[in-house]
Amino acid sequence: MRNSFARFLKDDSGATAIEYALIAAFIALVIITAATGIGTELKSTFTDVDGGLKSRTK
Repeated sequence: MRNSFARFLKDDSGATAIEYALIAAFIALVIITAATGIGTELKSTFTDVDGGLKSRTK
């Protein structure tokens, strides 16, 4: 029993999994932030193009 508990205390594989989860969460946050920024810029660009095309057809 004592050996099992000592092995449990020495086992750091759970800490490694948590580290990988934190890294994955950070990468996902960066991707979401970048995609939101790009989406906003694309919407603005397409709005400008739409306005330009509408003014040329009149």
